[in-house]
Amino acid sequence: MSASLWLHIGAVGPKRVSAPDNLTAPAEEFELVDNVASPLDVADLVFFDPASTGFSRVDEGGAPADYFSIQSDAAQFVAFVDAWLERHERDDAPVFILGESYGTMRAAEAAGQMAEEGGPPPAEGVFLMGQAVNIIEYSQRPQNIISYAVSVPTLAAMGWEQGKVEAKGRSFDAFMADATAFGETDYLLALFQGNRLGEDERRRVAAKLEEYTGISADYYLDNRLRITKQAYRVELLKDEGKVLGRSDGRYVGQDPKRDASGVLQEAYLSAFKAYVSDVFGLEIDDRYKTIADVGGLNAWGWGASSPFGHYDYSDRLDGAFSANPDFRLLIGNGYHDTMTTVGAATYLAAQADWPKDRVKLSFYPGGHMAYSIDESAVAFGNDIRAWIEGADNWGADD
Repeated sequence: MSASLWLHIGAVGPKRVSAPDNLTAPAEEFELVDNVASPLDVADLVFFDPASTGFSRVDEGGAPADYFSIQSDAAQFVAFVDAWLERHERDDAPVFILGESYGTMRAAEAAGQMAEEGGPPPAEGVFLMGQAVNIIEYSQRPQNIISYAVSVPTLAAMGWEQGKVEAKGRSFDAFMADATAFGETDYLLALFQGNRLGEDERRRVAAKLEEYTGISADYYLDNRLRITKQAYRVELLKDEGKVLGRSDGRYVGQDPKRDASGVLQEAYLSAFKAYVSDVFGLEIDDRYKTIADVGGLNAWGWGASSPFGHYDYSDRLDGAFSANPDFRLLIGNGYHDTMTTVGAATYLAAQADWPKDRVKLSFYPGGHMAYSIDESAVAFGNDIRAWIEGADNWGADD
């Protein structure tokens, strides 16, 4: 459970951090700039720091652990929305919820709670950025063949970025479309067939995997046509003694235990401290908690044994669609994010029984915080505007 500073200073606030094109640049070279992509022209932005994050705390006498579950955390947010609307006399204002990473679980559950009687009006829309509502696909157990099929686009994007695949005259978009189609068809079928797959077909599929990911066909033949995203991070540039970033596979480091893209979080926190100090005269010190001290995954109430053991967090969105005929769902993801992936986002939308004209997928160059790239930040802001304004052509088929 995290404070909201990353979206605030990285993407949608009046100021945002602009990352250098040089991916080896230190945090000191990142710049805080006016955010021309901010959607402040179409909506009031209210940032929510759950109790135990940021400067937010549980009232005296309360127990922080009472909020350490999907349901109670979302209920805290819904109560906050209700109180904010009442205090600012905005009871009739439409509410759009943007959640990122774990926050997508909160957003889905909160939208479900708001669709029930007795609370705030139903939400007008939800934006799942770096969606984790089907994060069971992240764990990539060997038996979970879906997780390998939906990871192909992520591996392909990283292979493209690192120059380990051949374009063969294709643009990035065309290459990604081909890789995605292969993952959803021939590759998934081959994984399903398992040891029944003929040798000639097995070699053909391994060769196609090499074409799209840059990992040798021999590796795939030796590993049952599988490579996890985490193994890929280490394997792709192993001959150079380098490893790809976890939250953003465009970044490259040398220590497998460190996330090479961690410089983004470092730069964002530094810029947020400076911004809050300069604008509000408020010092970010040890009292400010970027992450709640929950006590590990097992201390959180996931509705199952862990976030990887329960798939259907998305079912809470069903009630939001039913409660509001204008409800719009936007699902966004960075191509180079190994934690939440574009393939899993596509799979989520494809498996849901939601009105297609009220669901939109939008993918961006970049990783978990794809908006670190200026181009992606502009696209991200424009997607938020279209989502809020609900243009006639908005939706999956536009």
